[in-house]
Amino acid sequence: MTRRRWIADTWDEATASLEGNQATHLIRVLRAQPGMEFDVVAGGRVWHSVVAGITGDSVRFNLVAEVKADPALPVTLLLSVFKFDRMEWAIEKATELGAECILPVIARRSEKHLAQAAAGRVERWRRLALEASKQARRSDVLRIEDPLPLKTAMQSDAQAVRLVLAEQERSMTLHHALTEALDAAGDDVPAIRMAVGPEGGWTAEEEALFDAENWKPVSLGPHILRAETAAITAMAVTAALLE
Repeated sequence: MTRRRWIADTWDEATASLEGNQATHLIRVLRAQPGMEFDVVAGGRVWHSVVAGITGDSVRFNLVAEVKADPALPVTLLLSVFKFDRMEWAIEKATELGAECILPVIARRSEKHLAQAAAGRVERWRRLALEASKQARRSDVLRIEDPLPLKTAMQSDAQAVRLVLAEQERSMTLHHALTEALDAAGDDVPAIRMAVGPEGGWTAEEEALFDAENWKPVSLGPHILRAETAAITAMAVTAALLE
């Protein structure tokens, strides 16, 4: 029988604890009692755990034995801020597909009111990533960084494989570019950063900046995709090659 999985708020070498909403749900809805068994993610590792005690709105577990679990894929999505309901769907699905990190970026064509509100949505996005990580039985939680201007974000991690989804690109597919990068890396799995544009795509100035920073433009095919569809398609292609 598959045990339900929780992600610890605090932990040490032998114990872990849930607090806040997770603990409240476990206590009041699932009627947690000492001795009940669950899987608990603590410090990026998964443990077969037993409820040791309940104090107020906190549940403490004894960590019994480590459970084998796959790590996140070394993929960061630079996700241009777009309509929040669609962006939340993309975050949820990227979490399920194993992405390690999402970096929200403010592009030239990001709607002004969404760009201004993005910083205030980060905690909601992180809660969504937490819930999606539990649902997907991940051994970690997808990390969501604070929003950055595109120019700043594209300059980071120059050692990674850096790919930008570009509507005008036709000769180099994402699949081909990733296959080349993985072949070149040999037994090592490189860090991968993929940039997904906003509705309306990248401006000519932004495309020139990507080129100057040595990002490789890649295609997802001949069709024009919504931003959230492009993000999930790119993540699915990448996961298929890495797993």
